[in-house]
Amino acid sequence: MTNQLAGRKVAITGGARGIGRATAEAFLAEGATVVLGDIDVNLVEQTAAELSKSSGGHATGLGLDVTDPDSFEKFIATAEQDLGGLDVLINNAGIMPTGSFLDEPLAVADRQFAINVRGVIIGSKLAGKRFVAQGSGHIVNIASVAGLIGSPGVATYCATKHAVVGLGSAIYQELEPQGVAVTTICPSFVNTELIAGLAPNWLTKQIAFVEPTDIADAIIDSVVKKYSGQRVVPTTSGLAARMLAPLPERLRNQVSHILGAHSVIGDADQTKRAAYLERAEGAEK
Repeated sequence: MTNQLAGRKVAITGGARGIGRATAEAFLAEGATVVLGDIDVNLVEQTAAELSKSSGGHATGLGLDVTDPDSFEKFIATAEQDLGGLDVLINNAGIMPTGSFLDEPLAVADRQFAINVRGVIIGSKLAGKRFVAQGSGHIVNIASVAGLIGSPGVATYCATKHAVVGLGSAIYQELEPQGVAVTTICPSFVNTELIAGLAPNWLTKQIAFVEPTDIADAIIDSVVKKYSGQRVVPTTSGLAARMLAPLPERLRNQVSHILGAHSVIGDADQTKRAAYLERAEGAEK
């Protein structure tokens, strides 16, 4: 424990597993106190208890539906009461159904926008108002490299993450003059259940695959440095995106196809993705 963030009060959505859990563990290691929110109430309570025990710090798990403003307001208010204030909000909750755009049920598309975009907007508004009032605070929104480039097989997901990238760019400019930092984290392929069954080639694995702890480290670094703006993790993915960006779209798509990026989703093992898709798509499937 380095205690770089001792005394900081942090709320994390989608905190029961994956990036959310890893980020909570990293904040606790730096001396922060943490409240985790998740739609899976039992699991988030269990996660918080485990992290509190292993770190010797303070973590609380609360039920949270990020698509419901009342649920989100209750989560933020309870976090403030539990922690004695709030300094950082991590908008991490998100889902990534995969498959053909034309075959995707509209309800599944709606669910992605509700969680991936509406949830981030609600959280950013609720935290942003509080942070402006106190003259300090940090909003961290988890987007994706898919918010910078388009990929077949995840068309709606790409649309939602492009929205999060655009939102972050705009509110960074609005809120930073009022003392509020806004960071947009754009992970590539993170080794969580979200990418179960995907089929990357050797090159894609080398330049684009990371662990949840890598994302957590980038978030911690951003909060410590009060960094506002966009960060791509890993940096090799950011470099690849910047190199492709100036190319005409047709050529950019051809290069991505040659490098194997198009087959990562298309060749996914749907059997291995079944459990995740059932949970992510929910009753609206």
